Amino acid sequence: MNKEEQIKKWLNDELTPAEKEIFEQGEDFALYQAIVNGAEQFKASNFSAPESFNNFKSAYEAQNKTTRQLDWFKPMLRVASILVIALGVYFTMFYNNLTQVQTLASQKTTIELPDASQVTLNADSEIKFSEKNWSKKRSLNLSGEAYFKVAKGKTFDVITSQGTVTVVGTEFNVKQRDDYFEVQCFEGVVSVTSGAHTKKLVAGETFRILNSTFTQDNTTILKPNWTSNKSTFQALPYKTVLAEIERQYDIKIIVEDVDAERLFTGGFMHDNIENALISITQPMDLTYEINASNDVVIYGNKK
Repeated sequence: MNKEEQIKKWLNDELTPAEKEIFEQGEDFALYQAIVNGAEQFKASNFSAPESFNNFKSAYEAQNKTTRQLDWFKPMLRVASILVIALGVYFTMFYNNLTQVQTLASQKTTIELPDASQVTLNADSEIKFSEKNWSKKRSLNLSGEAYFKVAKGKTFDVITSQGTVTVVGTEFNVKQRDDYFEVQCFEGVVSVTSGAHTKKLVAGETFRILNSTFTQDNTTILKPNWTSNKSTFQALPYKTVLAEIERQYDIKIIVEDVDAERLFTGGFMHDNIENALISITQPMDLTYEINASNDVVIYGNKK
């Protein structure tokens, strides 16, 4: 193991007891430890300042005036860089109190926000927000799909890569997947902004943008179907359906001779993979098989 690899493993506390004992007996260990101790005194506001690196350089040169001054500065600078980055992440997390919640494929979860509002995340989704700054900056970032039940009288923004939803004491669903953005309002009023489109939705209204095309529709359901383990689609490209069933069942789907842009209306349940595959293939006159590696192959021509 070379010196740089040893340093990286030491910083990450990945050395074995034997490796750690040898490393700590090295002639430069005291200098490494001094750099770590000094870095721990940094404040969050200094992480991006060039002076941090100069301080490391000055400290190192002061202790090595007579030997290896130039040969060892570059690797020590790399050590300093690693420390500054690591400490930057540490202080960003603890000073901002950033909360990040993520679901994996086939998972769902419900969390409570600082104002007692509830968020239910669909499979393969993520939200981020700052608990510490919630009273000043009432916003969260969403990637994927989530159903919100906002406490009465409370307001906040849901920010996605394709648009922002502003709410006041309401229930709504936001879905942001690739080139598809959808907001459904189930109670109260929400304001949606995406590019040049800004709309206010009341209960029963839906805002959609697919491939940069805006449409508005109505819904009669009282909450998103996926919260009851059912995915539904209204005139959406077949590739959107395939992506969703992959998320809900944590599988990989391969298509052969299938028009992935063909529109699909229908749905599938989340409790049985065979029934789900039948639900999305038979209406499209397609067939499927599950191969030896548990991948699903969907065919455009019946075998």
